[in-house]
Amino acid sequence: MRDFAAIDFETANGKRSSVCSVGVVVVRDGRIVDSIYRLIRPAPNYYSPFCTDVHGMTRRDTDSAPDFPQVWREIQPHIGGLPLVAHNSPFDEGCLRAVHELYDMPYPHYEFYCTCHASRRVFGRSLPNHQLHTVAQACGYVLDHHHHALADAEACAVIAMQIL
Repeated sequence: MRDFAAIDFETANGKRSSVCSVGVVVVRDGRIVDSIYRLIRPAPNYYSPFCTDVHGMTRRDTDSAPDFPQVWREIQPHIGGLPLVAHNSPFDEGCLRAVHELYDMPYPHYEFYCTCHASRRVFGRSLPNHQLHTVAQACGYVLDHHHHALADAEACAVIAMQIL
């Protein structure tokens, strides 16, 4: 793919609507041209210990952050007309749909592509697993800050440029 936006959400708890950060990397003509990282006040606004263990964020990090609609109004112009790419896209697409529904926002029906699915097709059993950091490494990218939304979106963009 040469034109797309890689996207990654982190959530505060088990609810898909509880997005607490988003990373977006815009690729045009096969080059990264823009990146956006924003904290989001999650809804519902509580952090499960499991999620905090994964990404390290707590309520203290997002209590003064804007709600999703404000963040999305800023991001949407950067990704308009582009397909979205995520590693394990059903999760990220599910988050995006859930917050649109929660805030009664019309969902634009983004076209989603999945680098995890593509990795299974391209690499098959040659990789021990198809987790983001494993696939990124196979594509020559070192993912130093896994579960940081922007770092994960950057890794996804590099993977997509090579295997989608």
